[in-house]
Amino acid sequence: MPQPLAAIPYETIEGRQNARLKDLRKRFLRAGWANDGLIAIEGMHLLEEAARSDLRIHSIFVRQDMRQSRAPAVALAAVGDTLHFLVAPDAFDHACVTESPQGVAALVEAPQWSLESLLEESHPLLIVLAGLQDPGNVGTILRTAEAFRASGVLLAPGTVSPWNQKVLRASAGSCFRLPVIQLEDVTMLERLQEKGIPIYACAAQNGTSVGEASLRGRVALVIGNEGSGISDEVRAYCTSSIQIPCPGPVESLNAAVAASILLYEASKQRARTATQFAGNQP
Repeated sequence: MPQPLAAIPYETIEGRQNARLKDLRKRFLRAGWANDGLIAIEGMHLLEEAARSDLRIHSIFVRQDMRQSRAPAVALAAVGDTLHFLVAPDAFDHACVTESPQGVAALVEAPQWSLESLLEESHPLLIVLAGLQDPGNVGTILRTAEAFRASGVLLAPGTVSPWNQKVLRASAGSCFRLPVIQLEDVTMLERLQEKGIPIYACAAQNGTSVGEASLRGRVALVIGNEGSGISDEVRAYCTSSIQIPCPGPVESLNAAVAASILLYEASKQRARTATQFAGNQP
């Protein structure tokens, strides 16, 4: 049975100027990887997802009015060297920087993924996000990518950090389990070319219809910026374009919607291929 927060020993923090709270706030504002590999998360659901994803939970901050609640993830995290802090409401809310903090925050060790290990897969399905700025779109794409068993997501320069709090919430924990790799430079797409992975640009028009494109094997799908699309620099690495036919009078689809359709089609094609392969076995 989960134990109440009141049963866990805490160090009390009363003021905003506490060094640990200042560090927590800085990580929320920066929303990126730190040298020590720790990222800030906020809310019970994300803490539960971090624990379920076997991330090392370095420290947990609980607002004083939450101490009597029952929290499975907090109880689960109360092992090893996890630090626990009970924080005054005003100081906690200031550190979390969100409009309505949920009363629980934590520092967790971000998962580390390797581009090279992804490229060594026999049939990788990769999503490349090229300059996406909307955290809701990025988080939704991460969640959808995990749902349809994409191998990983590559973030080209200019794309919002996967550790942005809105991205984290929209991904519903998928960012803790799905390999997400931030590309330091667009030229890193050359590694996909070297491995023989075709790179397809998702275009509003003038491309192969998604239903006619082969997405069964090694493939990378590029989703461009919400407003300006895919830059010429990124497009230079693309093998060809894929479009999603839309009979209605719209210019383009939302980035997350487009990615979802492409991932669904890829998943469907791959499932069909796996079924056919199994049927041919002696």
